[in-house]
Amino acid sequence: MLFLLVFTALALAAITAVCLPLLRGVPMVAERGIYDRVVYRDQLKELDRDLARGVLNADEATSARLEIQRRLLAADTSSHGHKIGSQPSPLLTAVVSVLMLSGAAALYWHFGAPSLPDAPFADRSAQQAVPVTDSQHLDMRQAAVQLEQKLAAEPSNAEGWVLLARTVSMLGDWKKAGEAYRHAIALGQNQPDVLAGYGEMQVLAADGIVPPGAHDAFTEAVAADPKNDVARYYLALADHQAGEEKRAIERWLALAADIPADSSMREAIARGVADAAKAGGLPVPALPKGAPPQAQADAAPQAGPSDQQAAAAAQMPDGERKKMIQGMVSQLAARLQTEPNDLDGWLRLGRSYAVLGEQDKAANAFEHAATLKPDDPGIRLQEFQALIANLQPSDPLPARAVGLLREIALAAPNQPEVLWYLGVEAARMGNTAEARKNWTKLLSILPADSEDSKLVKTALDALK
Repeated sequence: MLFLLVFTALALAAITAVCLPLLRGVPMVAERGIYDRVVYRDQLKELDRDLARGVLNADEATSARLEIQRRLLAADTSSHGHKIGSQPSPLLTAVVSVLMLSGAAALYWHFGAPSLPDAPFADRSAQQAVPVTDSQHLDMRQAAVQLEQKLAAEPSNAEGWVLLARTVSMLGDWKKAGEAYRHAIALGQNQPDVLAGYGEMQVLAADGIVPPGAHDAFTEAVAADPKNDVARYYLALADHQAGEEKRAIERWLALAADIPADSSMREAIARGVADAAKAGGLPVPALPKGAPPQAQADAAPQAGPSDQQAAAAAQMPDGERKKMIQGMVSQLAARLQTEPNDLDGWLRLGRSYAVLGEQDKAANAFEHAATLKPDDPGIRLQEFQALIANLQPSDPLPARAVGLLREIALAAPNQPEVLWYLGVEAARMGNTAEARKNWTKLLSILPADSEDSKLVKTALDALK
């Protein structure tokens, strides 16, 4: 509606500027020959004055007079004193207006993209869009503020940064969401969905352009999960923007073949394929049929709460929060007993249990997820975070958590959170050399002026 209003206003302004003179007509003005004759007569008078003053002799005056009289005669014969102008023309005005409107519309339809949204939003099969009311927006804003306050005190809470990123992304703050994702990734949250989310926030903040940092994040996400729909969509978009039209079309067609036949992402893919084919002078191919429809799975309540729902519920009072998601969590857990190989389901179950404060169940869900993807240390790190969520600063780490730390350190020796807690455990056991070794390594990884770096320096000073 806003676009139509703006288009109408601009069209009226352009038509007015062009057609108003046609409605008024052009005032009648004297034909040029009249002015020429006036000039030549003045020249004859000036010639007589020059002759009287002695500026010219008689022969020069006679020659000049003959030339001026010749020009005056030519002006007299070429014009009869007509005036030039035009009368108002309503018919011509109407014709010009129609041509301007139809021409502008035709050009926009041919060269523009009337159906393109403001920024390319990739549909997620696992996270369907949920209408958000004003009151829910207010709740999420409050949740975001509380999460930011919590993270200011606990900057190493990687899961908290992911939760903040997903919360503020629902509020449309793409830059802040991207920064939160970046913090989470730096702390070891390098799961494909986190990487894809980080890349998408950069794209949205850049008004639909895929910047190099986002391209790297999508590439890494696809390397870890070749079926990541979001990353694959944006990599095809990046190819299109780089002029690699054939490659973009191939990627989009492959994605369309893998996603459900009733996915709303197919509309965005179809537009992308059409635009790329048009830009490359290629025929527009038909989209493949895709996987069987997922409508039943999308609609089923046993799919469990989405990450957005969990984020919105994270800071609610306990009673409202449990009322919102406890039933769905129970149904999800029951479904996973019959579908034990659903990696995303187990990850979602772990996050949901963490939101409900059931940390042991959350850790067990992440442990099961880790068996499905043993090469992803980020899942083990989520299990560790669930185990220590309720600990006080003075509490020792559970034996299970310490074992996880050592296991993660073997696979990812530069994980900041792992290095920090290994140092904490070593210091508690009196092994200052081991603590200093881990914290010194951590200090070399962290940004020099960050709050985390200051915390590590303080811990190292305490060892002395």
